[in-house]
Amino acid sequence: MKKITLLLFISLFGCNTEKKIGIPEYAIEAFFNNSKISGGYFSSNEKSILYSSNESGIFNVYEVDLVSGNKIMLTNSNKESFIAKSYIPNSKAFIYSADKGGNEISHLYLKQENDTVIDLTPGKNEKASFYKWSDDEKSLYYLSNYRDSKFFDLYKMNIDLLETKMIYENKENFTVSSISNNDNYLLLSKNITTSENVFFLYSKKTDEMIEISTDKGSYSSAGFSNDSNHLYFITDAGKEFSYLMKYSVESGESKVVFETNWDVMYSYLSESEKYRVIGINEDGKNNIKLFDVTLNKEVYFPTFADVSVSDVDFSKSENKIRLSIGSSTKPNDLYVYSFKSKDLKQLTKSNNPEIDPNNLVSADVIRYPSFDELEIPAILYKPKQASFQNKVPALVWVHGGPGGQSRINFNPLIQYLTNQGYAILAVNNRGSSGYGKSFYKLDDKNHGEKDLQDCIWGKKYLQKLDYIDGDRIGIIGGSYGGYMTMAAMTFTPEEFKVGVNIFGVTNWIRTLKSIPPYWEASRNALYNEIGDPFSTDSIRLKSISPLFHSRNIKNPVIVLQGANDPRVLQVESDEIVDAMKKNEVPVEYIVFEDEGHGFRKRENQLEGYSKIKKFLDFYLKEDQVIKTKKLID
Repeated sequence: MKKITLLLFISLFGCNTEKKIGIPEYAIEAFFNNSKISGGYFSSNEKSILYSSNESGIFNVYEVDLVSGNKIMLTNSNKESFIAKSYIPNSKAFIYSADKGGNEISHLYLKQENDTVIDLTPGKNEKASFYKWSDDEKSLYYLSNYRDSKFFDLYKMNIDLLETKMIYENKENFTVSSISNNDNYLLLSKNITTSENVFFLYSKKTDEMIEISTDKGSYSSAGFSNDSNHLYFITDAGKEFSYLMKYSVESGESKVVFETNWDVMYSYLSESEKYRVIGINEDGKNNIKLFDVTLNKEVYFPTFADVSVSDVDFSKSENKIRLSIGSSTKPNDLYVYSFKSKDLKQLTKSNNPEIDPNNLVSADVIRYPSFDELEIPAILYKPKQASFQNKVPALVWVHGGPGGQSRINFNPLIQYLTNQGYAILAVNNRGSSGYGKSFYKLDDKNHGEKDLQDCIWGKKYLQKLDYIDGDRIGIIGGSYGGYMTMAAMTFTPEEFKVGVNIFGVTNWIRTLKSIPPYWEASRNALYNEIGDPFSTDSIRLKSISPLFHSRNIKNPVIVLQGANDPRVLQVESDEIVDAMKKNEVPVEYIVFEDEGHGFRKRENQLEGYSKIKKFLDFYLKEDQVIKTKKLID
C-alpha cells in the first residue's frame, strides 16, 4: 500500500485542554479490534453457520458450529475482502464474493471441500452477484454483466458440472428482481426516478409482459410463492410509507398483507411458507416481526431491551432461526434460536473485551426544527464527560446517499470520537430515507441547498445544548456526506470550524458523467434526482459543486480517499485539495491505494481515522493562538 499524505497546516502537538472526569479513554485500536460480521447462512444439516468477519484485519469467511460454538476460519486472505454468500447444498463447499482493491468488480468464487478455489465468473470486467439456489438445489442463479458491461443478465449454473446457461437476456436494461421456482416468471423493474419505478411480471413461456405497478410509487420484490402462483412486493404507492402486498399471477388481483406507520424494508417466507419475516425501519432502528402464516398470528421470538435484531434467517427445517443482534454500543453478533427448545445461543463475540460497553455512548433519537420549521430527525451522541461545567466540541455527521439514513447501530469511528470527548449529531436531512416518501423527495434537484441548511440548523441545535462549546463545531461525512461537508465549507464558510471529507463529491458534472457502466439501469433515475450533466442542468450542477467555488473555503479540511473508488474518482479529491493548497487553506490529504468507496482494511482504518482525530484535536480542542504551517510526509 502506498500512502500519500499532504499536510499544509501544523504539527499535531500540544496539551489537551479537555477535562477528564473518570471516563476511560480507549486507543483507536481498541475500537477497531471490535469485529464486524456479515451474513449467517445455515448448512444443509443445520449444524453450522457460514459468515464473514473482519477479525483478521480484513473480511474472511468463517464457520461456527452450532453445538460446540467452535469457530473455523475457512479463508485466509490478507489482501482482498471475502464475503460469504452460501454453502453449496448438502456440502461443506461454499460460495463467496470478492473484488480487487475495492473496485466493485466482484466475482463469485467456489471453494470446494478439497480447498480448491474456482472463479465462477472469470470475465475480466465481469461483475456478478449471487441470487439464489434452484428449487432442486442443483443449480445457482446469478446476475452478471459479462455480455455487456451495462446490462445484468440472469444465469443458471449447474454446480456439479459448472455448466452455465443464460435464463434471461436483459436487452432493455431492467433490474431482475425475482424468478419463480418453475423458472417461468420473472419480476422485472425499471427505475424512473430514485423514488419511483415500474414493475412487470414477465412470462418466459408466453413472452407476455404485465405491468403490476398500476399506481406511481416505489416497488421492490418480496419473492414468489413456492407454487409460483403468487408474488409478493413492497410498495408505497398511494401511501406515505411502504407496505407489503400479495399479487395473484392468475387473476392479477392484489391485496395488502401488512402495513404500519413506518416503512416495511423487507419480507420473506420460510422454506415451507409456515412463517413470514417482516423487517420494519422504525425511526432509524429495526423492528423485526415474525408471523405464523397458517395461524395468521404473530409468533414469539426473543426480544431485547437494549439491543435490536437487525435481520434473521430460517433454517430449511424451520426449527431454527439465526438472528443478528447489536446496538449503538455493541457490534452485531450472531445468535441461533430453537423453536423447539426455546434456547437462545450466542455464536460470535464481536466486541473487544478491552472495552466496557457501559463506557460507550448510547444513541439518542431527537428532532429539531430547520430553517423552514420542517422537523429534522437526528441521532445524538453525548460524550459521558460532557457537562455544563465541561463543555465539549461537536461534529455534525452527514450520512451517504443521496437518500441514505443514519441509523442506530454500532459505528466504531463515532464511538471512538465520542469517547475522546466529541459530541456527534448524525442528521437525517431532508431527502433521507425512512421517514416517508414526501420527506425523501424534498431534496430532489435541491442538493447543497435546503439539505445543507438542515445541517446548519443541526449545528444551531447543538449550540443550544448546555454541554456543547458552540464555537467549536465541525462537519463530517462520507460520499454524499463528504459532498455536504465540502458544500458547507465552500458555500457557508463561516458556519463550521473544520470539515472532514471522506471520499466526497466535489464536481457533480464529472461524477454524474463518469457513473460506472454497471449503474446504467439507474443512470436516468440519478439524473432525474440530481441533474443531467448533458443538459442545461449542468448550470445548476456547476453552481452546487464545491470545486468551482473553492476560493470561498477558509477553514481547515482533512480529506480521505480510496484510489480505486469507482463512484467518487480520486481526481475529485485531488483537485479540491490542490485548490485549497493554492489558496493556503490548511488541508491534510490521505489516499489509500488499495481501497475503493469505503475503507475495509483495518490498517487503513486505523491510519486514516487516527489522523482524523489528531486533526480534530488540534483544530477543535487545542489552543488556537499559534498554528505553525508545516509539511509532514
